[in-house]
Amino acid sequence: MKSKVCIVVFVLTLCMGKTSKAQFLMDMIDTTTSLGKGMFSMYKKFDAVRLSGYMQPQFQYIQTRGAESFAGGDFKEHVDNRFMLRRGRIKVDYERFNKEGYPVMQFAFQFDGTERGVNIRDFFGRFFENKLNYFSMTIGVFARPIGWEVNYSSSVRETPERGRMSQILMKTERDLGVMFSFEPRQADHPLRNFKVDLGFFNGQGLSGSGDYDSHKDIGTRIALKPKLIANDVQLSAGASMWYGGIEQFTNRVYKMQATGDGHYAFKENSDSSNIGEIAPRHYFGADAQLRFLHPYGKTEFRAEYLAGTQTATAKESETPGIIPIDIDGNYQPLYIRRFDGAYFYFLQNLGSKKHQFVLKYDWYDPNKRVKGTEIGAPNTNTTPADIRYDTFGFGYVYYFDEHLKATFYYDMVKNEDTALPGYTEDLKDNVFTCRLQFQF
Repeated sequence: MKSKVCIVVFVLTLCMGKTSKAQFLMDMIDTTTSLGKGMFSMYKKFDAVRLSGYMQPQFQYIQTRGAESFAGGDFKEHVDNRFMLRRGRIKVDYERFNKEGYPVMQFAFQFDGTERGVNIRDFFGRFFENKLNYFSMTIGVFARPIGWEVNYSSSVRETPERGRMSQILMKTERDLGVMFSFEPRQADHPLRNFKVDLGFFNGQGLSGSGDYDSHKDIGTRIALKPKLIANDVQLSAGASMWYGGIEQFTNRVYKMQATGDGHYAFKENSDSSNIGEIAPRHYFGADAQLRFLHPYGKTEFRAEYLAGTQTATAKESETPGIIPIDIDGNYQPLYIRRFDGAYFYFLQNLGSKKHQFVLKYDWYDPNKRVKGTEIGAPNTNTTPADIRYDTFGFGYVYYFDEHLKATFYYDMVKNEDTALPGYTEDLKDNVFTCRLQFQF
């Protein structure tokens, strides 16, 4: 009888206890909260278990029917407004601690269910060494250690979506692999505010059903966790690198070369030795977040810049999820581009923590060698995949409580004017999003 009562109380605590939010995709259960402590001390057999989730129903309007969009996906051909369930997540975390209170292992499973289907988002195990309490190893499907925005959870992010650059270079944010982390867990350790992650991954993320070459990508990030640098002023920062690539299954590879008149064009290299070589995906970036804390909330600035070399196809700058083939089953040539991109956030609470103003600017330039009407010029072999986009967004977030928030957000998307048919002027693809988020 006693055990049944404990189980009932345990379930009620999961459902009714104070929400313990995970800000980042790889965050652990916070056992310092009333919920975390209650679960651990109430029923030790479970150690620490959290059942959490959120759903994001929303309405959107875009300027043109059938417009392509990074605000939740392209609109259907005859559609300029829609209701959709952007995300529907359920996550289960289990953690075991030793008698000193340090974590020993973690298991996490998360899925996403919407009208478009059900997909796994996280499925990993993490092991902690307990001699030094410095190191851990994670293996399975989990977030890749690059950048800040990629790892910031959609449940707490103030904008409806990540920036175009984050979505293209790190689609779905996760990958299958193994990661080693250095993060001292002692409160008095001189490096307790630093974290270093080093991971080895298949490379294509969850955009494909499995690895399609034997090459593994390396991702790493060195981070300064939030630290007070003055009274009520908090700083965090990081530096990231992604060193990967795609195996070339055809001898045809396109690279940008100077044409002799001060311009650049894609030129084909069809050397037979290209087959089996690795076309690069090399990214290098840095990020910083500065927060001014107030009794009524915070003022926050965020920035991140990423640049490098991306390999994709003629019509896409997104990493292929499968081996690129044409309609006849032949391998498509790969296109190698130098890119850069960045984003900037300004966040301001308006008189209380319930009201928040959001301002964001981001850009993604998939091909730094060409711009404007050089794109689409004769004999350049350029396509819409080479067009730069700048996005200006602003919005308002109202927090009813820790379980419910409303977001009203408008994206103004600007593409550069080119010589490509259909892209000679700015497309009409600004989009308004009205969203509710329910969370437990």
